[in-house]
Amino acid sequence: MADGVRHSQANEAEIITDPVLRAQREAANALKQYELVAEMVQAFVDPERPFRFRPSHLQSLHRAALLGLSGYAGNWRPAGVRIGESKHQPPDAFQVPERIEELCDYVNENWHRSALHLASYVMWKLNWIHPFTDGNGRTSRAASYLILCVRMGYLLPGRLTIPEQIEADKTPYYRALEAADVAWSEGKIDVSKMKELLSSMLAAQLVGVHGDSESGDE
Repeated sequence: MADGVRHSQANEAEIITDPVLRAQREAANALKQYELVAEMVQAFVDPERPFRFRPSHLQSLHRAALLGLSGYAGNWRPAGVRIGESKHQPPDAFQVPERIEELCDYVNENWHRSALHLASYVMWKLNWIHPFTDGNGRTSRAASYLILCVRMGYLLPGRLTIPEQIEADKTPYYRALEAADVAWSEGKIDVSKMKELLSSMLAAQLVGVHGDSESGDE
C-alpha cells in the first residue's frame, strides 16, 4: 500500500478549496488538536477526577482538527463512507453511535490492560468505524495518544511524538490497521502489529528526549 492513499471517500463540499490555504488551516488545526490533547491529559491525570473515555472526547478532538475545513466538524458522518485502497467497508452511518459506545466501553472496561494495548485498540477501532466524513486518521492518532498518556499518567515528553512519526511515514501504520482488520474479520481482536509499531515509535520519541538532554555538551 502506497503512503497517503488510504483516505475517506465521502461526498462533502469543501469549505476551503485553495490548496495552500487549506494546508495552512490544517497545520493550525493540528496544533490546536495537540494542545487539546495536552489539556485533556492534564485534566484526566488528576486522581480526584477518574477518567472515563466518552464519545464526546472523540467529537472534541475531531472538531479541533476539522474546524473551518468541514461542515461536519465534531459530528458523526450522516452517510456511508469508503476507505481508499482498503478492503474494509466501515459500518453504516446509523450504526456509528453504537459502535463508538462499544469502543469507549472496551477502553473503560479494560483500563487495567497496558497503555500500549489500549492505545493500539483505539487507533485501529476508530479507523475501523470511520465515524467521520473526513479526519478519521487525524482523530484516531490524537485519541490513541490521549489514551496512551492518560493511562501512563502524564503527557509524554519529546518533540517528535508518535502522531508526528506516523504522519511522516504512514505505510507501517496502514499495514498495522490492515492486519487488525483481517483479524477482526476472523472474529478476534488482535492489535499486536499496531502495538509493535507504537512501541517502537514510543522508544524513538523518548530517545529523542535523551538526545535533547545531552545537546550542547562538548
